[in-house]
Amino acid sequence: MNEPNKQARPAGRREAIDVSDFVYAATGARVRRLTMPDGAHWFPAVDVCNRLGHTNPQKALSDHVPEDHREILETLTGGYGLSIPAGREWRRDLNVISLQGLILLVNACTKPACAPFKQWVAEVIETVQRDGSYRLEEAEVQPTEPGAPVAYAMPEQVADAIVRLEAHNLQLDEQLVSGQRELIELQRSTLAVQQALVRAMERIADRLDDLVLERRKPYGPPTALPTTESVLADWRRRLSVTEDVWTVAVVIAPVLVEKGELREPLESIAARTGLTVHRVNECLRLLRKHACIHSRGGSENGAPVYVLNHL
Repeated sequence: MNEPNKQARPAGRREAIDVSDFVYAATGARVRRLTMPDGAHWFPAVDVCNRLGHTNPQKALSDHVPEDHREILETLTGGYGLSIPAGREWRRDLNVISLQGLILLVNACTKPACAPFKQWVAEVIETVQRDGSYRLEEAEVQPTEPGAPVAYAMPEQVADAIVRLEAHNLQLDEQLVSGQRELIELQRSTLAVQQALVRAMERIADRLDDLVLERRKPYGPPTALPTTESVLADWRRRLSVTEDVWTVAVVIAPVLVEKGELREPLESIAARTGLTVHRVNECLRLLRKHACIHSRGGSENGAPVYVLNHL
């Protein structure tokens, strides 16, 4: 229940029905409320209209709430010498309505949820017309403190509306929790599938590399260990070597033969060859395309790792 800057009511004054329960039964929500020093209750019109399905608050107020039951927040609080409540979007120009204005908006609402409350209002009017007054029944259990006021029972229609709304809200809460659990499980399943796909793609890539190597292997007895000269000679047979590609090949071939792999950043190769990083990358891509080298992922510092294909 939101009651910003609620003021104490004059001594001896009390409400037979708790206004929060009363408004909840009427609107289906614990809407914001200001209670003035004289005990009058005022509510943000936008809150009430949103809960009752009035899509145009200004028109709803104009059509259903007389001017003496609606006010601007700054004017209302100024009349009591109060400041504007802080937070919860309490703007100075906020339209607020009295409790009677709220009831008028509820009676104009066509939502089925408002029907029990409207039926109770009709019962009150009928009873007053017939008997001259309407009185709440006293509660079965009364307070025992000396001087305590009489407790009254909540009207049946209002109580039923509150019970129904609470049950509905509990059901919505359960559905929300269930939906969140399902979403978490779905996210876990999706992550597991993605991880499985990544592993499968890695296996496929490894197998393709193996097939390329097998295809390039000559038949017959194993050949001798490669040398820089044999590697460069093999690369000349595999592709039409341009000057830029040959410049890169001469730099990386000795490293591949001696260390078995190349972990040198592209910027380092570019500095040694006088080529741009982009051109070095293109040359390496051409060497990979013709199965001269193949990639083995990346190093710790982010540099690509290349190894020789078998001669």
